Amino acid sequence: MWPFLFEKINKTKFVFSGETVPPKERVLLFANHRTEVDWMYLWDLALRKGRLQCIKYILKKSLMKLPIFNWAFHIIEFIPVERKWEVDEPLIRSRLSELKNPKDPLWLAVFPEGTDYTEKKCIKSQEYAKEHGLPILNNVLLPKTKGFHCCLQELRDSMDSVCDITIAYKHRPPTFMDNVYGIDPSEVHIHVKIIQVSDIPTSEDEVADWLIERFKLKNKLLSDFSALGHFPNEGTEDDLSTLKCIANFVAVISTTTVLTYLTLFSSVWFKIFVAFSSAFLTFATLYSIHLPQLICSPEAGTHAKKS
Repeated sequence: MWPFLFEKINKTKFVFSGETVPPKERVLLFANHRTEVDWMYLWDLALRKGRLQCIKYILKKSLMKLPIFNWAFHIIEFIPVERKWEVDEPLIRSRLSELKNPKDPLWLAVFPEGTDYTEKKCIKSQEYAKEHGLPILNNVLLPKTKGFHCCLQELRDSMDSVCDITIAYKHRPPTFMDNVYGIDPSEVHIHVKIIQVSDIPTSEDEVADWLIERFKLKNKLLSDFSALGHFPNEGTEDDLSTLKCIANFVAVISTTTVLTYLTLFSSVWFKIFVAFSSAFLTFATLYSIHLPQLICSPEAGTHAKKS
C-alpha cells in the first residue's frame, strides 16, 4: 500500500540504478541513512522483487512509538535497538538466530550509520575520523561496524548475497510529514551494488575496514550525484503496475472498511476480540515482547510444511 501511495498518489518518481537484485535470494541490505524515512523507500524495491512480505529492519527503538506502525513492526518482526551495543548485542543475536533457515525468504535491512544524517552529526563524525586516522566523509557518517559484523556473522551461511544500497533525493531529503502530506520527495534515487558473501572478510577488524571502505565509495557516489543529478547505469527496475497497485489498494481499503464495520456494529464478542487484540499489541509493543511470526509469505509456509 505504501509504495502505491508514494508512486501513484504522491507522484514520487523512483529511479533505480546500478545492478539488479535477484528476486528470490536471501539478502542482507545495508544503506546510507540520509533521512528518517529512508527505510520506507526500500519497500518500493522489495515490492518489485516480490519480497515486501519478508523484508525486516533493524531500527532504533524510538520508532516503536509511532502509532499503528509500532503494531505492524512487532507483527512482522522488526528488530528494535537502543543503539548501545552492550544492550543490543544479545537481542540482535537472539532474533537473528530465528532467521537462519536458508529456505525461508528474507531481506534484512540495516543502516550502519546508526542515525540519520545531519550537518551537525557529520561534523562530529569527521572530528572522530580525524582523531582515529579514518576517512573524512562529507555525504555520509562513519558506519558503526559491530552491528553489521554481527548480522554477517550470524547469517553468513544462509545468505545468498549482500546489497550495498545508496539512497539520494532530488532537491531536499523528505521528512515523515512530507510523506503524509504528499509534499516531498519529488524523486528518490536508489543505487544497488551486489556483493557476494564470499567476497567479504570474516574477522571483525577486516569487516570493519571493508565496511568503512564501502562508505567511502558511497561518499564519492553521492558527491557525483550532487554534481550530475543521477547515479550511473539508471533504469534497472521497471515502474510499478498501476492496475496491480489499484487492486492492492482497493483490497486493503475494503478489508479495513469491513473490519471497521464489524467492530462498530457486529456482536459484542467481536468487539471484545478487537479490544483484547488491541490491548495485547499495545502491551507487547510497550514492553518489547517478541511475538511469534504472524505474517509470512506462501513460499515460507510451504517450506515450513516440508520441514
